[in-house]
Amino acid sequence: MKIFVGQPLVEPSTMDLLARHEVLTGAGGLPVSEWPLLAEAEALLPTPVERVTEAVLAAAPRVRIVASHSVGVDHVDLAACRARGILVTNTPDVLTDATADLAWALILAVARRLHEGEALARSGTWDGWKPQELLGVSLSGRTLGIYGMGRIGRAVARRGEAFGMHVVAFGRGQNEEDFEVFLSKVDVLSIHVPLTDETRGRFGEREFLRMKKGAILVNTARGPIVDEEALVGALSSKHLFGAGLDVFEKEPAIHPGLVSLPNVVLLPHLGSATRETRLAMARLACGEIARFARGEPPLHPVP
Repeated sequence: MKIFVGQPLVEPSTMDLLARHEVLTGAGGLPVSEWPLLAEAEALLPTPVERVTEAVLAAAPRVRIVASHSVGVDHVDLAACRARGILVTNTPDVLTDATADLAWALILAVARRLHEGEALARSGTWDGWKPQELLGVSLSGRTLGIYGMGRIGRAVARRGEAFGMHVVAFGRGQNEEDFEVFLSKVDVLSIHVPLTDETRGRFGEREFLRMKKGAILVNTARGPIVDEEALVGALSSKHLFGAGLDVFEKEPAIHPGLVSLPNVVLLPHLGSATRETRLAMARLACGEIARFARGEPPLHPVP
């Protein structure tokens, strides 16, 4: 079986689970120059930066399975895959704790102003302890709002309870009135929903103004869920205390207004970036292709 992998993965994965197959590996991003490599491929293994579009599928007429190295599949044209009878799989469960840990790293970094503190410590200008220097906010007794109570959202909530926070959630089946109440309660908002037509641009100027003054926003889900221009405004006006972002609206580009603000912590999409987690993701995606080649049902099909 000929398999195209979007970019090098953590090994042993392709070299082990796909050792009996012919594997071609791209450089990342799937530029048009790599499309000729797809002509004979029977399986695609994309990461979130390789967009599997109708045009890509047209360049890969023999593909029968797309095994994504991710939980979210917003980079895969599911309708086009269904129309062609192509199976799509993803990698849930294995990155839950790593992403929840990173969300909490961002919450703590913003609340305790670690970005600003480290910059001061490295600057050579720090002249000693001061009672009013870089005052952050305490989390115990505050309200943690989870937008999207799936696997990762629940894991973040459990960590919040350990920090003595009250947890509220907004999820499927709730209406706009519920959403308004949810926004008004949260001191820290952590986003954990997939990118869909309904969630794209979900948090903009209107939503930020309905949040408490001094609230914190953290996004480890998908960048386009947040309107970055509106976020810059809410942070610049100090309506929001700060933000922690691991994903961006036009990734890998980052809004220049965010880069210049001291009350924002920015990370380059590191949610699942532990060796153990990325290896588990790679092996799960490769394993789905190996199972398909053996005629076995997938473990994690995307409907």
